[in-house]
Amino acid sequence: MHKHKTYFNWSSGKDAALALYYLLQDKNYSVEHLITSINAHHNRVSMHGLRRELLQQQIEALGIAHSTIELAEQPTMLEYEALMKATVVQLQQNGFEYATFGDIFLEDLKQYRENQLATFNIKTIFPLWKKDTKQLLNEFIELGFKAILVCTKADLLDASFAGRFIDKEFIKDLPPNVDVCGENGEFHTFCFDGPIFENPIPFTIGDKVYREYKAPEKKEDNCFTTPQKNNMGFWFCDLLPLENNG
Repeated sequence: MHKHKTYFNWSSGKDAALALYYLLQDKNYSVEHLITSINAHHNRVSMHGLRRELLQQQIEALGIAHSTIELAEQPTMLEYEALMKATVVQLQQNGFEYATFGDIFLEDLKQYRENQLATFNIKTIFPLWKKDTKQLLNEFIELGFKAILVCTKADLLDASFAGRFIDKEFIKDLPPNVDVCGENGEFHTFCFDGPIFENPIPFTIGDKVYREYKAPEKKEDNCFTTPQKNNMGFWFCDLLPLENNG
């Protein structure tokens, strides 16, 4: 049976982890590469703020080949797309047929990804698509995955949520205007344990930092579903890597 050679857009968070779990169960696909966007200026995972060292430990625990897209501090969409194009061309030349994403219900983002990749004859897979987000997060917990919030959008979730672990109490405490999976960008996570990992990724919790970013001047550079007109504030919980002595 032919397995489609597939690469996965790995964010380091919970949705990516659960989507990868689903895909690894599917005998139609062979997941052979992960790619992650990195803010090269800060040496951290884009949007999430996770240190590169912890991402690397996470990848080693997954045991799948990996590469990064190195972005400027605040790249434009044109800059992002040029770097993504170069990456996809290389993957296509290496025989990859499918790209996988952890998106759940953002129709415009899904369409954007499909349109961009269609030009390279790369098909897309969305293992979590249209699933109920509360059910997804409960399944995530029940499967034994573990994750911690590393970034929250400050106007929706205060500093107390940054650094919280994903559990049933977390679900109960979320305000009603926040999606349970943070699908609208309300929060981002680091998944550090679960059935897809060979071992848990050890870390200690560092400082919480508030950062404010200017809203993109151009509409096409805005990555949020609802365009942001004002400056955006975020709480980041820094995680510090530890040596894995296990």
